[in-house]
Amino acid sequence: MTAELVAIHRYPVKGLSHEVLGEIALQPGTWFPGDRIHAIENGPSGFDAANPEYRPKTAFLVLMRDEQLAALDTRYDQATSTLTVAQDGRTLAEGDLSTPEGCAAIEAFFTAYMGDDANGPLKVLSSPEGHRFTDSLKAGFVSLLNLASVRDLETRMGTTVDPIRFRMNLLLDGWEAGSELEMAGRVIAIGETVRLQVLKRTVRCAATNVNPDTAQRDLNVVKGLAQAYGHADCGIYAKVLSGGTIRPGDAIRLADGAPAPKLATQPRLL
Repeated sequence: MTAELVAIHRYPVKGLSHEVLGEIALQPGTWFPGDRIHAIENGPSGFDAANPEYRPKTAFLVLMRDEQLAALDTRYDQATSTLTVAQDGRTLAEGDLSTPEGCAAIEAFFTAYMGDDANGPLKVLSSPEGHRFTDSLKAGFVSLLNLASVRDLETRMGTTVDPIRFRMNLLLDGWEAGSELEMAGRVIAIGETVRLQVLKRTVRCAATNVNPDTAQRDLNVVKGLAQAYGHADCGIYAKVLSGGTIRPGDAIRLADGAPAPKLATQPRLL
């Protein structure tokens, strides 16, 4: 039951572009570093940085509702806190999100870009210590996507499904399709030192319906999952038990000594 880490992705700003990383250092009890550390509030949500609490994804600009975000190419330089927004190779906005002026520049761009689709004033939010703008779980976590599961879904839907649609941190290959969904509570080893414990499945939403290249809602991935498997789960969340640096090419294996999981049910054909 050995797999390989294929790619490492993170999403510095909720709803915007991913970064491809050559390595990442994970630490016990923390979130995936630099992931969902900013969000763009879509109208007043009641979020209080002094007392941060989970807010539903609809409080922010997100692909689930705002597919036009996928047409933008955004890049975040964590060293300078600078977000750059481009489209078709042309820079449209840039701002240092650690400064009021930088946030104002990004807010002004997205206010104009979203137009009537905005629910109210747009505001850049930065996550305080111990908080991330995630869709689930208050505790720190890492998300994992089994590429075999995506390929199986492609077969059953009869079309290509880009793994980027699922917006996960770690992409792996080598496990049986769907086997990760039976791993709640199991311990996963990545490389020599990193150990993750699986928390739960990832329930998908309409964000997966958006083509990351065209910004069009061209597939109903949620419906495809439900018709093929009887649920809308694809991917898993895990917490970091022991840390270290991981890189694409690292081996991934179950590390708790229990037998490899068996699929509880066979997938249904469409």
